[in-house]
Amino acid sequence: MSDASEAVARLTGFAVTRTRPMGPVTRCTLEDGTEVIAKRGDVAAEAAGLRWLAVDGGPGVPAVLGADESWLVSEAVGDGSAGRGAAEAFGRELAVLHAAGAPAFGSPPVHGPAEAWIGDAPMRNDPAPEGTRWIDWYVEARVMPYVRLAVDRGGMTSSQASQLEDGCARLAGVDLGPEEPPARLHGDLWTGNVLWGVPGAWIIDPAAHGGHRETDLAMLALFGCPQLDTVLAAYDEAAPLADGWRDRVGLHQLFPLLVHAALFGGGYASSACERISSS
Repeated sequence: MSDASEAVARLTGFAVTRTRPMGPVTRCTLEDGTEVIAKRGDVAAEAAGLRWLAVDGGPGVPAVLGADESWLVSEAVGDGSAGRGAAEAFGRELAVLHAAGAPAFGSPPVHGPAEAWIGDAPMRNDPAPEGTRWIDWYVEARVMPYVRLAVDRGGMTSSQASQLEDGCARLAGVDLGPEEPPARLHGDLWTGNVLWGVPGAWIIDPAAHGGHRETDLAMLALFGCPQLDTVLAAYDEAAPLADGWRDRVGLHQLFPLLVHAALFGGGYASSACERISSS
């Protein structure tokens, strides 16, 4: 029996009849025919995030069927397609999720650890003090830590780091729209973490925390989401976005671009510098 089979049986109480490796996860069939996903690693933050994101009226979130210090077992999601109706529903559901709110910018999910992950990069979740402006928290907790990490790992030059630091300093005098309360974010909402199943969109692999709702939307746009215009139009109808939100997309994309610069190098640092120059 594989390690995944043993973990799934221990955490769910059901024997495993079949396993199928799928990259970083294993799809397992239980003796009652249920399909589940087993993931190994530092999964405490992800498990807490999945539970926190499962709000009434929100997007589909795989149920956590069991978790311990090294394994997460969750519901498997069926295959589907990103039709117009599903995309409209996803936009409305995402608005509901964000409106569920968070105690503060940077707050972790309920019962979630402060030490979390976004992909393979560390992510610290510390609630910002009451009254902290979003942009101040964002620069301190979601921009500069990854600038430093990218430089340390060779994914960014010191010149690029200085350009980003100077650009962030200028943001104090820029109109960034009205202050909004912290939203309940997925936190890593690129298109690969949106599965189109039955009956519609499901979100997986969260880096959940309290933040600005425009960050999730900007991340959807970064690598291209099917039916994106339909998703955004439905979202804006359900929860109107502040004037100028399209002009702020680049600013909100700094976070994922810098994470990618730290993890993969390449042209991500240059893309981040382009975003800060236009913000």
